[in-house]
Amino acid sequence: MTGPITLTEYEKRTVALDGGAARALVAAAGDRLRVGASTEPGEYRLEATQHVGSIVVPGATVLIRPKVALENLFVMLEVGEPDWRPHDFSWDTAGGLLPAFAAFFARSVERTIGPGLLYAYREEHDLLPALRGRFDVAAQFRRQGVAVPIPCRYEEFTADVAENRVLRAALRRLAVTPGVPPLVHRRLLHLLARLDGVADVHVDPDLVDRLHFTRLNEHYRPALRLAQLVLRNVTLADRAGARAASSFLIDMNALFQDFVTARLQRLLRDRLEVLAEPKGYRLGEGNRVVLRPDLVFRRGGRDVFVADVKYKLLGDELARNPDYYQLLAYTTAMDLPEGALIYCSTETGPPDQMITVKHTGKRLWAYRLELSGPPATASTSLSTLARWLVHHSSRLISTIRQAPRGDPV
Repeated sequence: MTGPITLTEYEKRTVALDGGAARALVAAAGDRLRVGASTEPGEYRLEATQHVGSIVVPGATVLIRPKVALENLFVMLEVGEPDWRPHDFSWDTAGGLLPAFAAFFARSVERTIGPGLLYAYREEHDLLPALRGRFDVAAQFRRQGVAVPIPCRYEEFTADVAENRVLRAALRRLAVTPGVPPLVHRRLLHLLARLDGVADVHVDPDLVDRLHFTRLNEHYRPALRLAQLVLRNVTLADRAGARAASSFLIDMNALFQDFVTARLQRLLRDRLEVLAEPKGYRLGEGNRVVLRPDLVFRRGGRDVFVADVKYKLLGDELARNPDYYQLLAYTTAMDLPEGALIYCSTETGPPDQMITVKHTGKRLWAYRLELSGPPATASTSLSTLARWLVHHSSRLISTIRQAPRGDPV
């Protein structure tokens, strides 16, 4: 291949590849990109899934683009900035999601640490020639009476804290990833130099979820969110005698669900409690058949509405049969009269459509969340959805017979 292979989500294409490149794609992407042999020698069938991004291996580069606009993808990442300009990260100039994401991440880190690094006190244990802080009695007992150096415990005001370690690990990962443009690569190296006093250690991406945010580190949150995505989704595999293989792939199903959940929790605060994938629901008698709806809405401790979030881009059809069956199971198990399927939509159409299920009277809605326009349109669509949910919940609350839900597991 002389240039990158470009696909869109769920697109299928037959391309010319040598066997080594095809095997390398399978090893780097796994089931996130399906690679199969074609009927013609030297050709392979590529099928994209819901993962978007890039895969770089010796002999081939595959770019998988989302169907939503690039600027809306960054809105879904929950890191939009007031002066962000969509043309800064054009597909035509950047060539894929990785260069655009790397540039956006570099900019976010620059804005975060530009005024100065975050410092905090951290307890240290060390052997010193003179006492500093407190004498470490336990350490001294382990030393069997050796007088010097002295085991000490003391507080040090340092930039080598968890927040900066996460940023450094993500910057380091991107800096050695094939496909990052030279200009962006230099920015990443400059930022690494700014974090020179921070330990270069392995960082678990889940560390970001365990951080406690206060007014002192709140400004780090957007950059840490991006860093977590880097650490979770950028993979490297060095190959002897050839350039490195890498992949940067984001699961749009998971991203869309997380985005809708976070925004609705924010928009509905003090009006509806929004529970993400709550446990404790059963479809069958005797607590058989476990159910985990994406979203459950409560008011006054009572379940009033249920919804499932579906990134699958909705066209002109009403909705998909398996999605209706799933939603019907939720409304039946929870004894709710209504529920909704919240779809991502990139086409104009009615904002919501409804069917009434025979013999039960349950009303199942298919709601289109508009993501075809600019970021402002996406925000407006989410606010409209929040009002829609409040309206339906308020209308239903007096008619709902709250059935026992069972203890959470």
